[in-house]
Amino acid sequence: MATWFLIIIYLAFISLGLPDSLLGSAWPVIWPDIGSSVGSAGIVSMVIAGGTIVSSLASGSMIKRLGTGRITLFSCFLTAGALLGFSLAPSMAWLVVLAIPLGLGAGAVDAALNHYVAENYKAHHMNWLHCFWGVGATMGPIIMSSYIADHNSWRSGYTTVSIIQFSLVIILLITLPLWKRVAAMRENDRPQTENVVDNEKRQQEQIVKAGIFRIRGVKPTLTAFLFYCGVETTVGLWGASYLVGAKHISADTAAIWISLYYGGITLGRLITGFITLKVGNRLLIRYGQLITILGGIILVLPLSASFSLTGFMLIGLGLAPIYPGLLHETPSRFGKEHSAKLMGYQMAVAYTGTTLLPPMFGLVASQTSIGLFPSVVLAFLIFMWLSAEKVNRILSKQANQGT
Repeated sequence: MATWFLIIIYLAFISLGLPDSLLGSAWPVIWPDIGSSVGSAGIVSMVIAGGTIVSSLASGSMIKRLGTGRITLFSCFLTAGALLGFSLAPSMAWLVVLAIPLGLGAGAVDAALNHYVAENYKAHHMNWLHCFWGVGATMGPIIMSSYIADHNSWRSGYTTVSIIQFSLVIILLITLPLWKRVAAMRENDRPQTENVVDNEKRQQEQIVKAGIFRIRGVKPTLTAFLFYCGVETTVGLWGASYLVGAKHISADTAAIWISLYYGGITLGRLITGFITLKVGNRLLIRYGQLITILGGIILVLPLSASFSLTGFMLIGLGLAPIYPGLLHETPSRFGKEHSAKLMGYQMAVAYTGTTLLPPMFGLVASQTSIGLFPSVVLAFLIFMWLSAEKVNRILSKQANQGT
């Protein structure tokens, strides 16, 4: 039953990825239709991101009060309703208003599902979970482009994705009683060791005495999440502009190369899911970061344009295990009892990185040159690596003190 239930969770993450890429793919035909401007897509995007941050911060207390199943059900209903509203929106103002429930729903279901999988399933399931997000993010533009090409209607694209989301809502409603039952089964099957129990007790004592943010390792972990999502989005948002502006590659080729970067992340997570059966999260996170830094160095070096593709693909492959690996380590690193709250904080900081760092680079590039892109990306990657390694040093020191 737990395996079949995991398929439902994967479906939920596909649906989470579907709306993420819709706005960008449809915006060239949306803004003339509603009488807006090209740049106003940024307003909608930032409102969505703001909603995800708010709901992520509140997810810990909501999960404890309502449970993961109910949070996921309600959040998917919110996103489905918001997407249906997008398909009917007559003006820019309506899109901004509807972006609020879309962001709130996406942030809550993201944090809730990551917390549930981290507590009840092994590391390879977490990697495959985020691989399925990539499947959804890839399907979104395909659905939208087919409706724009065949029917010249972006609204039908949003309607179709909304119907998919409402179908998931029905599935979640039917399977709602299974959430607690499967979690109880996984708890009974989980081996209990004295070291884990002692570690959780120490972490809980620290939380009571000092507060979550003063637990050793929490702050650098949050910093790693900030720079991870910051660099992932920066490469996706500005990579094509760098290739066109600095490497003088055609726009269509640049777009293909960036799609290969995202393909590297998705494929990397699929492969990493199998590797985690033999290799632990900590090593995979470390190797992933070293691969990203190698890719960043290739971008910085004054090499021919063809090497840029290698750099982008290496960054994508290296990023693949880092995010799901860090999420899955949350309960074991900082204690299961408070992992739900920490998961929400991590998601909120991650969304903050997505919201702030790419626009900051855009502002710098507009005042200087897009040619700074490789140096900024490499700097973000190094900051992420230093933060994650600081957590590893703290955990190793604590383990040595405990033995």
